[in-house]
Amino acid sequence: MVLAEAGLQVLVLEAGPALEPRRAFGTEPLNSARRLANLISGKQRLQRHHPGFWKHNPELFVDEWQNPYSTPADAPFLWSRGRQVGGKSLTWGGITLRLSDYEFKAGEHDGSGLSWPIAHADLAPYYERLERLLAVHGQADGLAQLPDGVYEPPLPFTPAEGHLQQAIAAELELPLIHSRGFALPSGGGWPRHSSPGSTLARARATGRTQVRAGAVASHVLIEQGQARGVAWIDAVTGELQRSRAQLVVLCASTIESVRLLLHSSEACRSGGLLDRSGTLGHYLMDHISSSRFFALPGVASPVQPAELSGAGSCFIPNTLNLDAASRQAFSGGYGLWCAVQRFDPPRLLKRRPAEAVGFLIGHGEVLPVASNQVRLSSSQCDAWGLPAAHISCRWGANEHAMVEHMHARMQQVVAAAGGSIAPLHELFVLPLVEPLVKGSLALSPGAPPPGYYIHELGGARMAADPEHGVVDPWNRCWGAPNLLVTDGACWPRAGWQSPTLTEMAITWRACEAAAAAIVSS
Repeated sequence: MVLAEAGLQVLVLEAGPALEPRRAFGTEPLNSARRLANLISGKQRLQRHHPGFWKHNPELFVDEWQNPYSTPADAPFLWSRGRQVGGKSLTWGGITLRLSDYEFKAGEHDGSGLSWPIAHADLAPYYERLERLLAVHGQADGLAQLPDGVYEPPLPFTPAEGHLQQAIAAELELPLIHSRGFALPSGGGWPRHSSPGSTLARARATGRTQVRAGAVASHVLIEQGQARGVAWIDAVTGELQRSRAQLVVLCASTIESVRLLLHSSEACRSGGLLDRSGTLGHYLMDHISSSRFFALPGVASPVQPAELSGAGSCFIPNTLNLDAASRQAFSGGYGLWCAVQRFDPPRLLKRRPAEAVGFLIGHGEVLPVASNQVRLSSSQCDAWGLPAAHISCRWGANEHAMVEHMHARMQQVVAAAGGSIAPLHELFVLPLVEPLVKGSLALSPGAPPPGYYIHELGGARMAADPEHGVVDPWNRCWGAPNLLVTDGACWPRAGWQSPTLTEMAITWRACEAAAAAIVSS
């Protein structure tokens, strides 16, 4: 969108198909039938562990037979992918939190890795544009660790959420704020938060954007330290194609982007991309997550059903490691996403009909560690003959200490409101699916493996100089300045907030600067 509206001719390469809205989102019970067939065949054996898989058309998740990857036997990684025009914007949950300078400058606070070479002020104008574009709901809360934005009015709390807010403020001095995000879409067609319904539609409206679906990118063409285009494979015919360009923007999702950069590097081809830092593929991160369900007795029922969405929910934002008084034995912080009385089944399926049911889902920062990495497999390829990713990522002592604190806080929060934590199957009657629920990693007592939260970050980190990172503060590769990497791969630190809004702000800023340079040259 940014490049096309600046007057440039743009080619979008998408590995998957172009779908119409009706096909993309599907309907029930057909989605459930597809899901069952894919589970039986093993096509989506790993992706089934994420709750989002059970909400959407399974065709929006990749075929794992065609798109394999490997991990060490003792270090599983759950990699969820969406290959279609619109990508994972079609399954995005819709939480839009800004990062603060506590995250951008974290390395200066805790010494655990690099700080970002940019700050909140660099992204603030782009955050604001995106909040307006997406019609983000929220409330200005005046929290230094979670900068305020430009919002539509917040969706109201349910009675139980209001009760929880008052209880934890009085008992624990913790804030409970309205979530910041978008509401559930209404009507047919593409929703506003999806790229086909917003940014890609605007790009196409210029008449300067062509979308080529079924184009499986192989590598960036590098000549004399410059990107000259992209080599890609026709997904149907298997024919190798080359598209030439004076600017290449890589935004394929964190691990896919790292895989493409590795396949474009000097290690794979003569004259390929140089990485003086030696960090390409290293410092992979995710958000560590854990969840708890709970019940609150004696709370009034909502007058009308309340939606569960990015806007229809609430947050207990991070309050740790912000100053000396909040210092912990671990680095980084975490937030608790929360909702109560927003996903109630019919009364007959509730084991405790008089109680309000809710959840708390923690997501915390994972520190950058060099041994957490992506490399190209020497023995495994995808359906198009391209080297598969080998992902090696483990939780460290810092993450385990954080999860222990997370669980204790969840217990305190629920107890302060007079409630009790219980497994989901003790709260709801779950005919047919109870065995799957009990075996779900999402509901395990500890933290699911890396990748589960679908917030993978790092691998081509941003740094102030080429000795410490892959891209510069404007997302240009140090080894090829007309190659931009703008998705989660460029993150040097993860923070605790959902990353999508920041990834979009980074992309807008980088593309705006690149387009201005081309137009003025």
